Amino acid sequence: MTSTAFEKRAQQLQPFRIETPQADLDDLRTRLGRARWPDEVPGAGWSYGVPLDYLKELAEYWRTAYDWRSHEAVLNQYPQFTTEIDGQNIHFLHVRSPEPDALPLILTHGWPSSIVEYLDIIGPLTQPRAHGGDPAHAFHLVIPSVPGYGLSGPTRKAGWGTRRVAEAWAELMKRLGYSLYGAQGSDWGTWISRELGLIAPEHVLGVHTNGLITFPSGDPAELVGLSEVDQARLAFGEHYMRELYGYKKIQSTRPQTLAYGLADSPVGQLAWIIGVFKEWTDCTDTPEDAISRDRLLTNVMLYWLTNTAGSSARSFVETPDSPEEVDLAVEVKPSTVPTGVAVFPHGILRPIRRFADRDNKNIVHWSEFDRGGTFAAMEEPDLFIRDVREFFGRVR
Repeated sequence: MTSTAFEKRAQQLQPFRIETPQADLDDLRTRLGRARWPDEVPGAGWSYGVPLDYLKELAEYWRTAYDWRSHEAVLNQYPQFTTEIDGQNIHFLHVRSPEPDALPLILTHGWPSSIVEYLDIIGPLTQPRAHGGDPAHAFHLVIPSVPGYGLSGPTRKAGWGTRRVAEAWAELMKRLGYSLYGAQGSDWGTWISRELGLIAPEHVLGVHTNGLITFPSGDPAELVGLSEVDQARLAFGEHYMRELYGYKKIQSTRPQTLAYGLADSPVGQLAWIIGVFKEWTDCTDTPEDAISRDRLLTNVMLYWLTNTAGSSARSFVETPDSPEEVDLAVEVKPSTVPTGVAVFPHGILRPIRRFADRDNKNIVHWSEFDRGGTFAAMEEPDLFIRDVREFFGRVR
């Protein structure tokens, strides 16, 4: 790229700082204080969703004790920017390493997560010397908010599926001057990162994911000889479709109807997200077993303050994640980019290696952990950091 072209692209990046109007925080507290609560079946626990007593206590903490300003200040410690790509505002953190040979790495969250997922891993990955690590394992981190989520604001048009987001990420990395980089993703971010490798293989050094969506093709021969672990993962897939799929069905069919309640009620938004964190993390009683209360609320705040419950829900219209929605032969293109997969036992994505190898022709790294869930960078940052370093150490 010529210096003139680079300067032109750099001018498209606008520095950004989170500056929440006090009126928005006052309004939140007022709404929380006026919440109207539903009844509850005695003894149901989490079987029907978030228990009433737990949510009441959490909402009261949010109203009276949680300090958004302190967490806003933490986020503002990191360089942030916005840029417009394909007609959409894109917000991202861009944290460069002091190490001259650091590898650029773009990290992509899923739903109902945000850039908050990665706060604990920024320091160790960008400044390994300061955290007892090898400087050869340093990264320049690009952490975007997915279009329609949080600080990337609502999407204005339909069609923001994985390929379109991946194309936006390729353009973002080009604007930042990175011609060779890695990609890492969790939840929906696994698909986006994989798609980025498919559309820009000459630029993507490797793709690392937390879990991976894998489907049986329908050929009975594929199921012969599966291990007990893989059979359990197939059974979990059936459990997911039977018990945990409701949010997906609503958001992928009637996201606008859902959006009214979530946009108007912070308690509704809180319950919608907290219920998922309970089911998708490695926890026993509440999601706070896996992720701190303040971190959970900071994640919720990025949805509430930006009023992006509706637009993040709309992304599910564009995101197939079941065998009934995906034509393997047509829609899942084989990837040849070096791929690493970290499998956490309580993640929502529990891949079967046989199916993963079918769709990804160059899996060079596969890790199985004994703890952790979907949001590994928040739940088990040490395991996440170690695995990212190990994989990219192999391919860089």
